[in-house]
This record gives sequence, structure tokens and C-alpha cells, in this order.
Amino acid sequence: MSGRLDLDRMARIFPNRRSLGRSMIAAGIFNLPARTPQPFEPRAPLPQSLTQPRRTLPTHLFPTTPLPTNLLPTILLACYGPLMTTQLRKAGANWVDGDRFFDREAELEELRERVQNGAHTLLTAQRRMGKTSLVRELLRQLEDDGHYATVFVDLEAANDPADAIAEIAIRAKPVQAVWRRIQSFFANHLRTVGGRIDEVALSELKVRLRAGIDAGNWQHQGDQVFAALAASERPVVLAIDELPILVNRLLKGADYRLTAERRAATDEFLAWLRKTAQEHRDAVVLILSGSVGLEPVLLQADLSAHANIYQPLELHPWSHDTSSQCLAALAQTYSLDLPDETRAEICRQLRCCVPHHVQQFFDYLHQHLRRNHRNSATIDDIRLVYERDFLGVRGQVDLEHYEGRLRMVLGVEGYTTALALLTEAAVNDGLLTDNAIRLYRNAIASSGTDNTVPIEVVLYSLEHDGYLEVRPDGYRFVSRLLEDWWRARHGRFFTPIQDRPI
Repeated sequence: MSGRLDLDRMARIFPNRRSLGRSMIAAGIFNLPARTPQPFEPRAPLPQSLTQPRRTLPTHLFPTTPLPTNLLPTILLACYGPLMTTQLRKAGANWVDGDRFFDREAELEELRERVQNGAHTLLTAQRRMGKTSLVRELLRQLEDDGHYATVFVDLEAANDPADAIAEIAIRAKPVQAVWRRIQSFFANHLRTVGGRIDEVALSELKVRLRAGIDAGNWQHQGDQVFAALAASERPVVLAIDELPILVNRLLKGADYRLTAERRAATDEFLAWLRKTAQEHRDAVVLILSGSVGLEPVLLQADLSAHANIYQPLELHPWSHDTSSQCLAALAQTYSLDLPDETRAEICRQLRCCVPHHVQQFFDYLHQHLRRNHRNSATIDDIRLVYERDFLGVRGQVDLEHYEGRLRMVLGVEGYTTALALLTEAAVNDGLLTDNAIRLYRNAIASSGTDNTVPIEVVLYSLEHDGYLEVRPDGYRFVSRLLEDWWRARHGRFFTPIQDRPI
């Protein structure tokens, strides 16, 4: 670090003070007490402009003129002392926002700009990359700013378009102006509730709304719901999570079989959503995400054109440096000694630093040290936790979701092919060679099986969802964790295709 620092540049890089403070802690510029930080008490009352929430560093305190680095801790504490003591907590298994949200400042800014430009966005990334957390944090910030109304919808449990419309309608309830219009549209189905509507549980209200939507009128009712959203005094950001799961369910049903009838129904729903999104583009901005990719699902049914109104935004894994900063911030919070070399070893073990895996590794390590009445980690501890906890029974539940999602997206035949290809790579030091792909392609072609998913579609899905990446000599596992887990789970009795009898 140079002896002088342009603080105006820092304000652009870290648009909220919490991320700035954490980055300063992780960089070692100054340290905060780990457990019970004492609040800063200024000698004189702070001006009101400093005690009110702000999204950027105040320019009158941080001019573009560079300031000496050795004054930085004093300046930051004087202006932000009460906020800089916020510490990073463990994320757990669910999405996070606020004090548990770490990094992704560039992606947040990109997503915010798209919202401001009225662009619909499709978030893409492999599982556990933090798509839902990114969206939730953006919605929280937009609500705090007051310029947008926000609605978050989870369609994982939806079975058809009518379910989706009912879910969107009920999740718009906190936006009062929108909810009043929706109530008027569904007045016949809500009349028995009367004046008790604010006392009735959301689940009961959704049942009543759903009763007013059927296969014959879902488009009309959906148009009414979107009209209510578009009539809001503020533009509405509608975040729809797990839309790919609903689309996949429409396409393949409970038996994971794609039929012409199901394709036609899915085409109708996606065409309606596309038309509606374009019609209300200036008033309603869509952000789509999911634990599986939308494009691989649409590709199988030749419906990819429906996704062309959504601008893709890919979330990449954390760099090793960002992962190390996160681990340092967690160690600071929980009073652990996690030296540079141990944080580097965690990153090396994972290879691909998926945010959830980084934080899960810290959680396993913290539990291990606590059981042994220690607060300092060694490289041997890192390797033990990886082998015992991640690759053992404890890690099975989380990683089994990878298999479940593959089965859901690719169906029975496609999943069987994916399972073989991934295991082939796992037992070959993570590499799926071009020759092995050729042998599998010939084997599938000669099998005579009906409804076989082409191997190119399977490979595209595996690449898109972050299992494999293209290399000059074939495909390789992206994540060392997933590679080692897959080998331990499926590789013991597996025979590589080139070693099988003809």
C-alpha cells in the first residue's frame, strides 16, 4: 500500500460504509475489538449529516486530494465509529443480507444500474454462489433509498402459471397502493375476509387468491396483477427466484418427461411473461434467478428465444484474495487466530471459492477448534476439516443437492449421462478427455434408447451450471471440493469407459 490514499476513489469502490469497514479490517489497516467493541464517543456531538444513513462517503470530509495513510484510521473512526464496529457474522445455510452480506460491491452496482435503466436481468451462476443474497441485499438497499418499491417472489413450490400469479400477488401485499388494486381485482374471492384482511395469514390469503385463478383465466388475472404493479407511485423491482424450476416443472412434469403438450403450455407461459415484461418495462423491472440455469432448461425444448429480453449477469466465484478477506473478517468476529497461510490453504483446498463453501469451511473449522478448546488454526486443522467434515457424512446433505438439481434439469436419461461423465472426470484426476466424450457419444448412439438427451446438451448444462469448464484437452471440474466429493461418492466401483470391454 502506498503512503497516500485517494479516499474519493475508495468511496466509489465501497459505496456503503459497512463494506468499507470490513475491507479495512481484512486488509489490516486497523483492527476492531473482536467480541465487545466499545462504541466511539466523540468529544463533540457529530453533525446530523454524519449520523444519518448515507450511501456514499461525504465529499466534504473526503476530498479528492489524497490524504496521508496514517491519518486514515483516525478519520474513519471519527466519522464512522458507530458503524465500523459492525462485524461479519456466519451466514448459515440461507440467503443473507445486511450485516451478513460480504463483497459483491461491483455486482450490486451493476445490478442497480440495470434497475435504474429499466433493464430486465437474468442472474446466472453455479449453485451457492450467492444469487439470492445479492438480490435480497439490492432490494434492501433500494427500499432504504425510497425510490423503488420491491417485491420478492419464490416460485420453487409453484406448479403452474396460476400458482405463480397468486404468489406474485400475495408477495406484493407490503406495497400498499399495489395491494389495494389487487384486492379490488379479487374482491369476490376476498369478500368473506372483510375488514379482517390485515389480520389474516398470508397463506390463507394466497389460497383465496389462488381460487380466483384457473387454467382459463390465468393470463387475464396475471395482466391485472402486473397492471397493479405498474400503477405504483414508485417503480417496482420484481425479483422472481426459482423461475427455472417452475419452467422445468411445466416442461417435464413429475415424471421428468418432455412432451409436446407440456412444451406448448410452457411456451404459452413464457410468451405471456415476455410480453408483460416488455409492456410494463418503464414501471416494472424484473430480476430472474434460480438454483438451476434457465438457459439449459429452455435449450432442451428449443425455447431459448424467450430469454432474449433478459440481460444475463454472471456471478463468478470469489477470488482467493476476497475469500481470504472474508475468512479474516469472520476470524476477527469470533476471536480466532487464522494466519495467512491457513486462509491460503482453505482456498487451495476448495480451488473454486464458492461463497457458501468458504463460509461453511469457516463454520466447520470454528466448531472443530471449539471442541478442542483452541482458538488458533494450523494447516493440519484445515486438511482434517476438509477430509472429515466436507467429504464425510456431514457434507453429504449439502452436496447431494447438486445431484438432485441435475436430475431435475436433465431428466432420467440426461442425468444418467451426466452422472457417467462427471464420474469419468472425477476418477481421471478431474479431467474428462475428448476421447472419453467420443466413446460416450458412440455408446449413447448405439444404445437405441428413446428420448435420449444429446451429450452436447448434457455438457452444456454441466458447463453452464459450473460443474465443468472447457480445457484444451476436454473438460475439467471447476471445484476441487465437488471433484473430491464426487469421486468419494461414485468412483469406488466405477470403470472408465476406455477400460470397459467392447
